[in-house]
Amino acid sequence: MQGLKDKVAIVSGGSTLIGAAVARAFVAQGTRVVVADIDQEGGRALAAELGEAARFVTTDVADDAAIEACVDDTLKAFGRIDFLVNVAALYADQGPLSPRADWEKAFAVNLFGAAMFLNACRPHMAPGSAVVNFGSTSASVAQAGRWTYPASKAAVLQLTRSAALDLAGAGIRVNAVSPGWTWSGILDQISGGDRDRVERVARPFHMLGRIGDPAEVADAVLFLCSGHARFITGTNLAVDGGYTALGPEQALSPITELLS
Repeated sequence: MQGLKDKVAIVSGGSTLIGAAVARAFVAQGTRVVVADIDQEGGRALAAELGEAARFVTTDVADDAAIEACVDDTLKAFGRIDFLVNVAALYADQGPLSPRADWEKAFAVNLFGAAMFLNACRPHMAPGSAVVNFGSTSASVAQAGRWTYPASKAAVLQLTRSAALDLAGAGIRVNAVSPGWTWSGILDQISGGDRDRVERVARPFHMLGRIGDPAEVADAVLFLCSGHARFITGTNLAVDGGYTALGPEQALSPITELLS
């Protein structure tokens, strides 16, 4: 893709399955990457896999000092910041039973972390730089038993629009991606590693009849950072296999049933 070679990207949550896919995709295009995550073992392993083009910085996005330290480390190591990808997320959600502490944790990571990382990077980003926030299909639909995560992701999408407007004059584009069900750490965890089971459950909710792969989300992220997306800002790109467009009738045909 155009405009990625010899650039520098920070990927928060870079040790996750999706974050790691984004990091790998950047490196494959000649971008140097800082993997920012609280998972030290996973982050160091990924940086070692990617070689000299990547480094790992232990970063808790709920800690402003840690974010500033990551930005400083990036500048010392690579001398610039061109792209910020806010993947880091917290899924703690007990729906209507969620205590205040869960709300505060969800927003501290999912929303405040993205906003503070952007604020820390912004002074060092030149015209042509780009930010990609991670929204979610959960941000635009009702899902039983889920309150804190969808609410925080809806706020991320509004942050994306507001930041895109205020940073346009500086030549910084800000967009979001909203994955549908994608093979990720949380799905791996709750399914016991049974991807086939996840596929069976998710199939009716996606026009394409399957869940997404981390690499497919990474492709969308890189497109939004690349020169091919130079006239795109303030938008939310659904990378969801048709999940958002599929209404409650799914692939059924109730009108046909009424006519029969």
